[in-house]
Amino acid sequence: MIGDSIIADPKLAPEGNRKIDWVAQHAPVMNNIFEKHLSDGALRGRRVAMTIHLEAKTAYLAVLLSEAGAEVTVSGSNPLSTQDDVCAALAERGVRVFASHDPSDEDFEGYLIRTIETAPEIVIDDGAELVSRLLIHRPDLLDNVLGASEETTTGILKLKAMTAEGALPFPVLAANDAKMKHLFDNRYGTGHSAIVSLLANTNLFLSGKAVVVMGFGWVGRGLARYADGMGARVIVCEPDPVKLLEAYSEGYEVMNSMQAAEVGDVFLTGTGNLKVLRTEHFERMKDGALLANAGHYDHEFDLAGLKEMAAAEREVRRNVTEYELPDGRRLHVLARGRLVNIAAGDGHPVEIMDLTFSVQALAAHYLAKNAASMPGGLQPIPDEIDELVARAKLAALGVEPEHLTEEQISYQKSWR
Repeated sequence: MIGDSIIADPKLAPEGNRKIDWVAQHAPVMNNIFEKHLSDGALRGRRVAMTIHLEAKTAYLAVLLSEAGAEVTVSGSNPLSTQDDVCAALAERGVRVFASHDPSDEDFEGYLIRTIETAPEIVIDDGAELVSRLLIHRPDLLDNVLGASEETTTGILKLKAMTAEGALPFPVLAANDAKMKHLFDNRYGTGHSAIVSLLANTNLFLSGKAVVVMGFGWVGRGLARYADGMGARVIVCEPDPVKLLEAYSEGYEVMNSMQAAEVGDVFLTGTGNLKVLRTEHFERMKDGALLANAGHYDHEFDLAGLKEMAAAEREVRRNVTEYELPDGRRLHVLARGRLVNIAAGDGHPVEIMDLTFSVQALAAHYLAKNAASMPGGLQPIPDEIDELVARAKLAALGVEPEHLTEEQISYQKSWR
């Protein structure tokens, strides 16, 4: 322990600090936003609770919020994505941490409960993990909460349900729906990092393989794009007929998932739903098929059903579990079905998360200044946050956006 943090090993801090310093060197947008906005005192003394994948990029967001004067507490949103050296570095830098890599279910739940028990005023959430626990376990602390922001598609779905029930007494900004988040993070970040992790953990060649992408939302679009870029034959399965037709128009093959189960070499899920690959799919898959999840939870595969079907189970490579079926076919699951890019890798590139966490930093800043006048429930991210982040990134690239002339502006406003 360092202070009242609960972490695995304080001695790991030097390596964690090196990782955080590397992020700081490659995060011009966050640095710009800290200098121009976060340092105005709006966050000074505010209790901020975060649950998110605890690695170096997340850590740098926590560091900047702390340097802006906030009292920051962090916990991990996924047991396997937490990096113990980063936790140690954060604790050394004065951020309260309740997290460790691969904890028991009981300890993981305990970390989240301890985080909400700090009575946060601002919550930066992932999967609505903290908000849901505040509502269920500590409703006595709700009056402390000014507002929250949500990182994921999965969390947005939960928060929409809470809002529909009238269960959210404070505003929650849909950070995931910001253009500067989902258009870049969900698509390019997930596509890039999931394929990188798949290749690094299997040491296999993707060109020529049939890669089945389950879902064609922004995550699925990214998975398909990067698999295609590696020379794979991409097959898309999607229940929304418009999205499926879009995938077809992008040049991908489209199939029902039962057909795809028979021809796929690699299966990538990114739907935010549960059991999109089930026993009836496993029964049809080829010997040696690879299964990797880029969705939020590990229930995108019916792992319990696969375990029950299997005659044997063993780890064949680090982060690769082989399930041998009674007929001799072997199916390989990466990262225990958890997020393959972060549970078995370093997650999205720094430059992508520089955009996402700039949105989150500005969301926290916005809530500190405006939450008192906002209604409860899920709220869209203000357009000015998207524009500010985009302009800061373009400035870092040395690019000036085009300016409309007065004549063009007048033309757009006239119907004559």
